[in-house]
Amino acid sequence: MTVIEELTELMEGRGKQSYGENVTIAEHVLLTAAVAKEAKASESLIAACLLHDVGHWLDEPDDDFGIHSHADTGGVWVAERFGSHVSEPVRLHVDAKRYLCAVEPRYHGCLSYASQYTLTQQNGPMTQDEIAIFLSNPHHEDAVALRKFEDLHGKRTGVPVPEFEHFRPLLEKLIRPFK
Repeated sequence: MTVIEELTELMEGRGKQSYGENVTIAEHVLLTAAVAKEAKASESLIAACLLHDVGHWLDEPDDDFGIHSHADTGGVWVAERFGSHVSEPVRLHVDAKRYLCAVEPRYHGCLSYASQYTLTQQNGPMTQDEIAIFLSNPHHEDAVALRKFEDLHGKRTGVPVPEFEHFRPLLEKLIRPFK
């Protein structure tokens, strides 16, 4: 099975679920990637936006709000198929939420109820030591950008949702060759 076939199967299966949001997870990632594309983000960041919640589709949910460690499992899954410019923002997107809540006090209020709840399950806002570690990662800026696209635009209702096929050429270009 190709990476694109895997993703199509995941989107059409567990992607149709919703974890406490007004959109399905597939709609959410498609909207997030579309906003990144509109903002003229790099191809790798657009792909990361599209793939950032793949971890929710890889196992059974912890509760009604999905898999709380989905960034870790999703990051590993993406790293096996794409380079670190795509997988690291995926792996770091929960840390980016924790970071933003620590350094931008108003950011917490921008989060959906589901994201506020999962933040409590993901160790809450970062400590100063965690912030320093996060900022030392070369992919932290893309993770923060992904998070902002996701929280501020990726959960909108009543807007057109692009088809997965719209992103297929971009993903195909970024897939790691298998050895």
